[in-house]
Amino acid sequence: MKQLKRISVFFAAVMLVTVLGCATTAKQEGMGEYVDDSVITTKVKTAIFNDSSLKSAEINVETFKGVVQLSGFVSSRSNMARAVNVAGAVGGVKSIKNDMRLK
Repeated sequence: MKQLKRISVFFAAVMLVTVLGCATTAKQEGMGEYVDDSVITTKVKTAIFNDSSLKSAEINVETFKGVVQLSGFVSSRSNMARAVNVAGAVGGVKSIKNDMRLK
C-alpha cells in the first residue's frame, strides 16, 4: 500500500510539472498557441503571395499570440496598406503591427 501511495504521489508530481511546463506566460507561448500562430503566419503569407499587387514585395510575417507583425519592404504606401488589409482579413488575426518600409 505504501508503494502504491508513493507511485501515485510521484505520478501526480510528474503531471504537475508537465502541465506547468507547457503553460503560457506573457512572453512565452504554450504549445497550442505556437501551433495556432504558425497556422496564422502561413495563412497570412499565402494571402499576401496570392495578391497580385504584393507578389514582388519583400514582406516578412511573424505571429505571437495572434498579433501579426509585418516587416520588410514595399514599393508604395498603397501596397503597404494593401498588405495590412490582406493580413487583417485572415482568420485568427487579433491585431497587426506594421513595421514595413518603403523602398
